[in-house]
Amino acid sequence: MPFRFFYILFIFCALPLIAQNSHLKVNQNRLEQRIFDLAKFGLQSNGETERVAFSNADVEARNWVIQILQEQGLEVSIDFAGNIIGLRKGENKNARPISFGSHIDRVPNGGNYDGCVGSMAALEIIEILNEHKIKTKHPLEVIIFSNEEGGVMGSRAMSGHLGKGAFKVVNSTGFSMGEGIMRLGGDTTRIAEVVREENSMAAFLELHIEQGGILEKEKTAIGIVEGIVGLKWWDVVFTGFANHAGTTPMNSRQDALLAAAQFVIAVNEITNSFEGAQVGTVGRIKAEPGAPNVIPGRVVASLEIRDLSAEVIQKVYHAITDKAEEIAKTSQVTIEFIPLDTTADPALTAPEIQKEIELATSKLGLSHKYMPSGAGHDAQDMATIAPTGMIFVPSKGGISHSPKEFTSAEDMANGANVLLQTILALDEKLD
Repeated sequence: MPFRFFYILFIFCALPLIAQNSHLKVNQNRLEQRIFDLAKFGLQSNGETERVAFSNADVEARNWVIQILQEQGLEVSIDFAGNIIGLRKGENKNARPISFGSHIDRVPNGGNYDGCVGSMAALEIIEILNEHKIKTKHPLEVIIFSNEEGGVMGSRAMSGHLGKGAFKVVNSTGFSMGEGIMRLGGDTTRIAEVVREENSMAAFLELHIEQGGILEKEKTAIGIVEGIVGLKWWDVVFTGFANHAGTTPMNSRQDALLAAAQFVIAVNEITNSFEGAQVGTVGRIKAEPGAPNVIPGRVVASLEIRDLSAEVIQKVYHAITDKAEEIAKTSQVTIEFIPLDTTADPALTAPEIQKEIELATSKLGLSHKYMPSGAGHDAQDMATIAPTGMIFVPSKGGISHSPKEFTSAEDMANGANVLLQTILALDEKLD
């Protein structure tokens, strides 16, 4: 009888705390101000910000983030891939961490919101939990990934997918990836120590702007990401015969560029012939020798195919190669497909985390839709080692990787609140 009495008393006392946590919301103004403050690192005279990974602005911004994490009482470290890790201890010492975060580096001539929203929301969530003196069972781990825009470097290292060959890649700062890792406080000689074991995290969550116009167009507040599309890249080499443009009859030409032009049209038609949301793109083309009075004898074009299904990618690819054989015969050229190693497999998010995101969204009275991510993210690699969820918020006009990129303070706060409530729900239900 006494046990039952104390159990009922415990539940009665705990209910107000549970209710309070379920209505806990981030500070919208503070979240937006941090976006503005972050944009000062790399601010140019034209009012735009440049902060490519490894630049002085990137280093300064990272130090600013580290300072905020330390002020919030987190144990802060930089792993050997240059990732910033901030750990907030949980009440259960044996619990695996619930990890969340994004990145703050940018593409050249990029915007203030890509990656930055998820990163600043992570800082805000820690601060709001501290202000309300809320303790979680699980440790909470804020991760600010290094060099996302230059090849998801930090998350690839953490998932064990960053090969040493990537260290030679140089970005617009002039630093190679290997030099950049050292510059950010990492150590390329110990990169293997960064790798996390599968399921070493209880969950991983990333909040991000959509980078497309679907949510805004449909007036939907939250995108629940079902998965991040896989992408495969090829160089497609067309080899004909370079000859004089004035003396070679039209019916005697082996025009590599003409074959490439037919190929570009074929890629568009074939990709559209399949049901689904797959995309196929030829985004680069180079003709040689590149003189106006010479029939192009060699052309190198790119081919990229993306979809949530690796099987669909292969089906589209095989249909394209079949058509390429026809083009090669009629054009009297050879066509070769060279696969590139800058590819990624599809990464599906965890259904159970999708449902928690949906529940949090509904409790907050926000509209939502399930959708794929057509762009790559750090969550793509994290999904290979931990149950992963991803939350999208609208991008104004669908603009991204541009100084005109914009997400409203309200939309950012909506996403941060969904992230916060999902973290609190997972903390109660996991393990």
